[in-house]
Amino acid sequence: MPESVNSPPGVPAALHRAAGFTLTELMITVAIVGILAAIAFPSYQDSVRKSRRGDAKAALLENAGFMERYYSTNFRYTATAGTAGCPALPVQCLPREVASASCSTDSRVYYTIAGTCASSNITFTLTATPKLGSPQASDTCGSLTVDQTGARTPTTSGCWQ
Repeated sequence: MPESVNSPPGVPAALHRAAGFTLTELMITVAIVGILAAIAFPSYQDSVRKSRRGDAKAALLENAGFMERYYSTNFRYTATAGTAGCPALPVQCLPREVASASCSTDSRVYYTIAGTCASSNITFTLTATPKLGSPQASDTCGSLTVDQTGARTPTTSGCWQ
C-alpha cells in the first residue's frame, strides 16, 4: 500500500486518521449547547424571580412584625398620633445591603417596600413593589401586600405559598 505524506512511516494512509474534530462535528455540538441554553436560561431566570419574591415576602413579614411591636409600645401604627404616615421601616428595599437612602437610585434594587398607615392609627398596609427596569418587574405576581390582619395579596396561587 502506498504511504501518505501525512502518515507516519510504515503506516498506510488508509489506516491513519488525523486527530481532532471536523467542522461538522463542532457545529453540531455548538447547536446542541445553544438549544440547551435556550431552554435552561428562561427557567433559571424564573427561579431567580421566585427566590427574590421569597426575599420580598420575608421582608414584608419582618416589617409587619416591626409594626406590631411598634403598636404594642405606642398604641398606634402611625409615627405621630392622629396623622397618617408609618414609622420608618427596617427593610425599605431589596437587596438588604442597599442603604435606605439609595433605594430609588441603586441599580441593584429589585423590590421597594413602603407602608401606608391610616390616620385612624389602627391599620397599616405594607407593599413590596418590583422596581421598574429590574428583571423582577416581569414577575407574574407583581406587587405583594400584607396588612395588620395578616391578609396577603395577590391571592394568586404560588405567590405567597
